[in-house]
Amino acid sequence: MEPLDAAADVHALIRDVLPALAPSAWFDHGTSEVVLPVGRSEARASSWTVLERCAREPRSAWPKVVDEWVREVGDRAFLAVGEMELFGDVRELLRLRIVPKLDPRDREGLVVVPAGDHFDAMVMIEHPRYGGPLTKARAGLLGLHKLGYVMTNTHDRELADVSVHDQPLLPGRNVRVVGKPGSRYVSALLSEVHQFVPRQNEHGALVGVPCHSTLLLYPITSTAVREVLPIFADVVREMHANADDPCAPGVYWSHGERRLTPLSPDAATEGAGEFALFLRKLPKE
Repeated sequence: MEPLDAAADVHALIRDVLPALAPSAWFDHGTSEVVLPVGRSEARASSWTVLERCAREPRSAWPKVVDEWVREVGDRAFLAVGEMELFGDVRELLRLRIVPKLDPRDREGLVVVPAGDHFDAMVMIEHPRYGGPLTKARAGLLGLHKLGYVMTNTHDRELADVSVHDQPLLPGRNVRVVGKPGSRYVSALLSEVHQFVPRQNEHGALVGVPCHSTLLLYPITSTAVREVLPIFADVVREMHANADDPCAPGVYWSHGERRLTPLSPDAATEGAGEFALFLRKLPKE
């Protein structure tokens, strides 16, 4: 039997047992979910899981399967109450952390969205003891669905006081350092490089994010970038190797509509590469 073939009867069983097993809960027929009030919010559990379980069992076993599932859902809601009491309004604790593109197996079950071709944006619960990546299961328990405010949280509470200063890289060549010691979220500024380079910076910038507390930038203005790139790459690689919270060991070219193109240390001298061809159009110093 297919799960949907059992839907009408299983949903009727759910509605029958809810008053006894979870008196405050109700069944949302429109979304096929059991809804359990959790503090000021609510936890929702799709009936698809119990439909799949019932489809594998004889009809005579369905009441027991439904009973066990509703109790399981109630236990999960109880855990959600505990987490809400622990965290308070957990929405205030959510942050966005940019990480190198995750392996599909590592991202499974986490609340993660792509941040371009080379990085992912991972939603975090910022708590010294009970924090960590937000899982899809935890998000469901806590009633966290629309998360558009997470980037605002990150900016307002983690990045408002980042420092920006120039530091010598080569004689007459400075690297711009955007940082906040001990922060896990400065890497989130990777998509906002344009804020930290001159307004008329039409050629883009070299970018490194060796650790989550530091962003390194070198605005490209002339062919001098040829001599800067290998040194810049060495600094990023060394900082990454020594970091307590490493992010990415490589160098990127930020250009166009916030594009990030990975660069090798020799990209400026590789004859046919996109970056090498671009350099031919730059003014000489």
